[in-house]
Amino acid sequence: MDVSPTVTAADYALIRNPDAASPTQRTAAMEAPAFGMVFTDHMARATWTLDGGWADRRIVPFENLSLHPGATVLHYSQQVFEGLKAYRWADGSTRLFRPEGNARRMAASAARLGLPAITEEDFLASVEALLSVDGDWVPSEGESSLYLRPVIMGTEACLGVRPSQEVEYLLMACPVGAYFSGGVRPVSIWVAQGFHRAGEGGTGQAKTGGNYAGSLMPQQQAQDNGCDQVLFLDARKDKYIEELGGMNVFAVRRDGTIWTPRVTGTILEGVTRASVIELLRTEGREVIERDISLEELRAGIADGSVVELFACGTAAVITPIARLVSPDFDELVADGGPGALTMHLRGRLTDIQYGRADDVHGWMRRVN
Repeated sequence: MDVSPTVTAADYALIRNPDAASPTQRTAAMEAPAFGMVFTDHMARATWTLDGGWADRRIVPFENLSLHPGATVLHYSQQVFEGLKAYRWADGSTRLFRPEGNARRMAASAARLGLPAITEEDFLASVEALLSVDGDWVPSEGESSLYLRPVIMGTEACLGVRPSQEVEYLLMACPVGAYFSGGVRPVSIWVAQGFHRAGEGGTGQAKTGGNYAGSLMPQQQAQDNGCDQVLFLDARKDKYIEELGGMNVFAVRRDGTIWTPRVTGTILEGVTRASVIELLRTEGREVIERDISLEELRAGIADGSVVELFACGTAAVITPIARLVSPDFDELVADGGPGALTMHLRGRLTDIQYGRADDVHGWMRRVN
């Protein structure tokens, strides 16, 4: 991790957007925005060089980037990113959900991709600095929020296959509503055939764009077959379930235990995943992290020993799964409706995030 002096939000110099949206324009833009399609007026930036480390921290107008055609990110995908949310509470304050976890994961992802990490305090400072100027973009209606997307990418103009010696950090923000159209509803999942998200020794545990690029064609297959998301199996044996294109998976069993694939280096360690496990265990429920074969899961659905399936992630929070589909089978989970435990967990988690329940875990960080 980059060693640097203490960094605070005040270290991000502010250059205001002269064309910032008016209150009326902002209100119109925030009415039911499609996920990741509406952006706020500003973004945070910082620049890293081999000799100087991280410097030139600033909040600037949201604008297009200027990149050299030889930038390493364009040729060798040297890039990592994160996703977290800011929530408007009833008292008017803005809170972040476990941002320290995102900062630590981004540092680990950067190390795997040969990129310099920013410190946890620098990561949090950039978020607080951006929210200090674009705080009015945090929605207050229903279960909407402000989605934050930090990115670290290699920008050096060099076609040599080596880590970039010039790197840019960006932080942008988008007001968002429900990730899946239609709000919270049971979704159908396509089981990928012959395609894998990650292999042993690869970048599966890093949050990097290449992992998602490889999931897009199977995701299109899912949509072509009437499904909302795609489930990947392990690359070594093509047998064990791993994760969806962007979410972790849990199975609720009739005996009261909850199973989820263990993290082995090919599965992203989700902040929401960790939170779900902690919530379950504080309720005295047994969570088992283990290898789960597709055959075992299908058999459990068929004989009723698996009574609920759900997925979780920052964007979608907790989403019930109704069906598993492939060219060879179409398995309906229980009656296909949202499971009781799934919706209970979703309620518990969102109540903490929106300040409707006491934050006994200390997960929420106030920024203004």
